[in-house]
Amino acid sequence: MPGGEAAGGAGDPTGDVTRGAEGSRGGAAAVGVWGRRRMLRGVGAVAAGAAAASATGAAAAAAPRSRRVPADGPAAGSGASGPASSDLASSDPGWSRPEASGAAPAWPEVAGVAVCRAGRFEVVALLDAHGTFPLSRTDAFPGASAGAWADARRVDPRAFGPGDAWELDFRCFAVRRPGGRVVLVDSGIGPAGSPAASWAPVPGLLPGRLAAAGIAPGDVDAVVLSHLHEDHYGWSVTPDGRPAFPRARYVVQAAELAALAPGDAAVRHAVDPLRAAGRLHVVDGGTRLAGGRGGAVTLVPTPGHTPGHQSVVVDGGRRQIVIAGDVLVHAVQLADPAVRYFFEEDPGLARRTRRLLLERARERGAVLATAHLNRPFVPLG
Repeated sequence: MPGGEAAGGAGDPTGDVTRGAEGSRGGAAAVGVWGRRRMLRGVGAVAAGAAAASATGAAAAAAPRSRRVPADGPAAGSGASGPASSDLASSDPGWSRPEASGAAPAWPEVAGVAVCRAGRFEVVALLDAHGTFPLSRTDAFPGASAGAWADARRVDPRAFGPGDAWELDFRCFAVRRPGGRVVLVDSGIGPAGSPAASWAPVPGLLPGRLAAAGIAPGDVDAVVLSHLHEDHYGWSVTPDGRPAFPRARYVVQAAELAALAPGDAAVRHAVDPLRAAGRLHVVDGGTRLAGGRGGAVTLVPTPGHTPGHQSVVVDGGRRQIVIAGDVLVHAVQLADPAVRYFFEEDPGLARRTRRLLLERARERGAVLATAHLNRPFVPLG
């Protein structure tokens, strides 16, 4: 809410994505559980840890994890709130879904913009950048089976670069509501000098993508930051520290803020400037952002990748779109939700969250909107 910080409902450490306001880690528990995490700053250390994990199996689980993805790695680019529960459990028989077998996507991406509608809501995928991840895919996802990799290749063939390279998109989403007001989900990698510049293909293209979609900065009345990794908050503020979306409240889970290490780049680059401008809106658990008789836009806590990670459910009635954030970052985790990503801060919790979110989304016949797959929307069912 513009004008200062406000909290939502109380949290609990279960991370159950179906329980709305009770699904979040928060407060002292978050500090105790997450605050002791150490930082990995060099991609060499990360790669060495990944190699050890591949060789020994158990080493991966013991390796320290970072609040950020690797630094210093090469990146080849193409460049009114309150508690609420998410509904991820009802059926949706009224629309057909393409097979997840490499068929042409149902929502074509033109000039970095794709659109999927859910009732009165329009979800606009905005491609901020594309690049090669500093770690190989087998180091980033240790233990994935050959079958899971084969299934992933069918769903997202463009993720498979030369050799063992992982090619990924960096994508934000805008939810356009009746009347033209917009909820922006994540703000990408940012300009050339952003904190993601040491490893991601900056500058990102989000401002131009928004303009191409007919969205002006003043149209945005909420910016949901799924979590505070560098590639998700980069365009939140201008180079001189002002909110890039001047009429928006920036919505972050309390557990995410509580877990930030002193001096974290997210604090300097985003949290402190937004707080000083009175635009930081802190919630604790499931929160309804917008809605009425025609549907709702709801925050759902999905911890594990980070302690305060959150996803956004756009429910338009006959169609539901789940903007997942980094609950899964590669199609191999869609093929096998048990596959862990090397930079998940709590791999066990992330696995449970991923399984549950995908289970509920499939029951609902939802469309999955992904930040890092090379297709913006994936139908489930």
